[in-house]
Parts: sequence; structure tokens; C-alpha cells
Amino acid sequence: MTEARVRRQKAIADLIRGGPIASQEEVTERLAAQGYAVTQATVSRDLDQIGAVKVKRGGSLAYALPDQLGDSDWAAGRLQRIIADWVQTVEAAGNILVLRTPPGSAHLVGAAIDQTRLAEIAGTVSGDDTLLVVVRDGFAAQDVKAKIDALRR
Repeated sequence: MTEARVRRQKAIADLIRGGPIASQEEVTERLAAQGYAVTQATVSRDLDQIGAVKVKRGGSLAYALPDQLGDSDWAAGRLQRIIADWVQTVEAAGNILVLRTPPGSAHLVGAAIDQTRLAEIAGTVSGDDTLLVVVRDGFAAQDVKAKIDALRR
């Protein structure tokens, strides 16, 4: 990683820690104010590399870093709220669950599921509005689907 990228990513992390930032465009503008000439695509890659995710807090979306989330934020109650707020449908397909979310939200649900380290779930793969949840051997996908559906209510 280049020195410039390390400095830029540190600046982005400092911006996120300094207050709510709702969009990549806002990050790009604030970086420009600090003398960084970057494109939205570069900011997108940087946000991904530092693990920044959008979370819903106080009714609005803003970026947060992994160390700002903490395990307690993703406890069972938090997971229930995230699933209730963001998961639109759940479908079982073999040992995989397919969860549909509004556009741009699948990673929020995936991060919440991954953070809880549920015994039934081996991992998740997030797209834009679709999340694949891989159910471990020895567990029935239909049972895990029923648990997720219960959290949606």
C-alpha cells in the first residue's frame, strides 16, 4: 500500500470518527477540503478497504468503522432490529438462504449476522440488495429461515 493511500485512508477514518458522514460524495468533498484530489471510485475502494459500513442510527444512515460498532452493538437485540428494518424477503435454497434488502443495504445485514457469530451460519456474501447466508452442515436451512423470519416481525 502506498504512503499516499495510507494517509488518505487515515484521513477518511478520522472524518468518520469526527461525526456522521452519509455519502461517498460527502467524503470526497471533505477530503478535497483537506487537499486530497480523489474520485468517488477511489473513496469507494478506500471505504471498503478500511471496513466502513453504513449503519442506521437515530433514523439516518451514516458510515461507521468496525471498531465503532463493537460486539455489543450487534447483540441479539440489535440483530433483530437490523433484520426487522432491512430484510424484505428470505428464501431457502439448499443450505443457502437468500435475503433481499433495499438497494445498498445487504452489507448492513451481512455485517450484523457475521458479528453475532451464530453457530448455524458459516458466513455471508453481500451484494447490493441480495445477501447469501451459508448454513453450516448439521443445521437445516428451513430452521434458520424460520428464525430469521421470526426476527422480521
